[in-house]
Amino acid sequence: MLSGCSRLGYHLRFLFLAGFFLICASPAWATHIVGGEMELRYKSGASYTLILNLYFDDVHGDDQALSFEVLAGIFDKATHRPMQEVVLPLVSNTFVNYTNPACTQPTLRTRRLVYRRDITLDPQVYTSMSGYYAAVELCCRNEVISNIADPGGAAQTFYLEFPAVERNGQPFIDSTPQIFPPLNDYACKGELFYYDFGGVDPDGDSLAYSMVTPLNGHAIPRNPSPQPRPSPYSLITWLRGFSEQAQLPGNPTMQIDAHTGRLTVRPSEFGLFVFGVRCEEYRQGVKIGETRRDFQLFVLSCEPNTPPSVQVYLNGSTRAYQPGRDTLRILPDQNPCLQVRFTDSDRNSRLTVSVRPVNYSGPLPTWSGPTSGTVRASNVPDTLQSTLCFPSCQDTEGKVLLLDVMVADNGCSLPKRDTVRLAFTAVSAPNVPPDLTSSFPPSATDAPTLVEVPLGSVFTASLLGVDKDGNPLVLSAAGQGFDLTAAGMEFSTQNGPGRSTGTFRWQANCEAAELGQELTVQFQLQESTTCPGEARLLPVRFAVVPVLPTTSFLPPNVFTPNGDGVNDEFTLPDLPADYCDARFAGIQIFSRWGNEVYHSGERTFRWPGAGTASTYYYLITYTDGRRFKGWVTAAP
Repeated sequence: MLSGCSRLGYHLRFLFLAGFFLICASPAWATHIVGGEMELRYKSGASYTLILNLYFDDVHGDDQALSFEVLAGIFDKATHRPMQEVVLPLVSNTFVNYTNPACTQPTLRTRRLVYRRDITLDPQVYTSMSGYYAAVELCCRNEVISNIADPGGAAQTFYLEFPAVERNGQPFIDSTPQIFPPLNDYACKGELFYYDFGGVDPDGDSLAYSMVTPLNGHAIPRNPSPQPRPSPYSLITWLRGFSEQAQLPGNPTMQIDAHTGRLTVRPSEFGLFVFGVRCEEYRQGVKIGETRRDFQLFVLSCEPNTPPSVQVYLNGSTRAYQPGRDTLRILPDQNPCLQVRFTDSDRNSRLTVSVRPVNYSGPLPTWSGPTSGTVRASNVPDTLQSTLCFPSCQDTEGKVLLLDVMVADNGCSLPKRDTVRLAFTAVSAPNVPPDLTSSFPPSATDAPTLVEVPLGSVFTASLLGVDKDGNPLVLSAAGQGFDLTAAGMEFSTQNGPGRSTGTFRWQANCEAAELGQELTVQFQLQESTTCPGEARLLPVRFAVVPVLPTTSFLPPNVFTPNGDGVNDEFTLPDLPADYCDARFAGIQIFSRWGNEVYHSGERTFRWPGAGTASTYYYLITYTDGRRFKGWVTAAP
């Protein structure tokens, strides 16, 4: 190894125009860390992937601080006993995006460095009910940070917690939450800044968010990547006026919604501010893990931006809808469309209108007309208009549903918005469910019809779907746990408005018999409309009737191998028939003293005798284990 290199050896320096190359540098003051977080993802068995996402200041950071690999430590949370060390190699280096690329600032450019390695968490070892934690310590943070002491000498400890991988003798599978990727966005002084820091959990666990003081740890400028050490990890030191509850100067100061992870702040001072967010993971009300993210927010002076405005008009009305006062009632005999007008007082403002359901899920209204465009520019209108139409078949079942109609501009750093919250009820037109009939035999019980078809035979049936309302219909068929084609089944249809026909054909084969004693096919007739339509289901059971092989037969017991052309050979043309996996395996013929004198694996064997008149004994075997024994006399 070359002298003077750091413990991690060569550093990887990325020159995106010239490619990659390695450099070796001695430890130095390297102020570059914007923030980051760790992840632990379950793969299979005892295999997991440990990930570090490091956000790097591409403007103020030193390329020599781009490490080729980092060292993580895993510790027992109760005893702080080291469990293992993991070298995480660098696998990705990309830029972090802006919400609006037009808002790009030359003084703010961030890279996302991803370090990753697959690891093994032995279920015989990782059994502590207190759980475990993983950590990576690196130095140093961006030296121009405005809210902590000695930022150029401050480190970051990347940290996560995870549970035992086995509980009560059973695997306890868990992946840590994945926080949504950060953006390169900045905040404007005096303007509300918002960002979704919420995460997703692969296991469906509940997540809770809170602001936390960032961890510092043991790393220092002269030892920027120390050997992994257990907690406790020291905290960064807030400057006067800042704290965990007030990490940014603002009115309001930075806060995060505990349930959604939505981050908001209205900054009151310029500067670069670091902040910390914790995402805790709960399963059945019990905390099982957490992950933390540190990040930075740059507060700048921005051009004034007036929020856009949106208004909604009932069809044929000149009065704008009044949120909180009006309730829209959508009836079958009325026009279900609204007029939406949106504008902005700023010159050359690019607007986008959209809808978002508040208290329901299901089909959304559709747009007819522009949903985006520029206003207050040369040769364009000052106000845009579009039509919003509710589905004619929507029915709120007497409930009042809420729908947000929103317009957003393209202002910097983030779009400003205006929202009209529509309260509405809807009643759908009456709908008669479709009818489905078939030529399948009727069932004598409440169970689905059973159709039995002899092996090798062909069965066909026809189906007819009719809808009195004339709605489009779609017929389909699906095997329950098996593929139709693999079982020798075919289903063809002709679908259309108010009528659909189908033909089912099955050639019963051995493949179908091997799939199971009974195969269930679900036939479905579905109304194909913009809203979820009525459906009719017809389950039918199918079974292969085997051609039963004979359990006994009467072979000839004498033949005369004398060359006269009559009965000169011993043959068995009436052998039991082959059936799927029950097939002829072979015949052996023995002398009276037990010596084998002939054998064959062919059903069409012909034995001319052994040259001696005598009595012989034979053994016939089948692949399903059946055996047939007998004797035959070779007469002169």
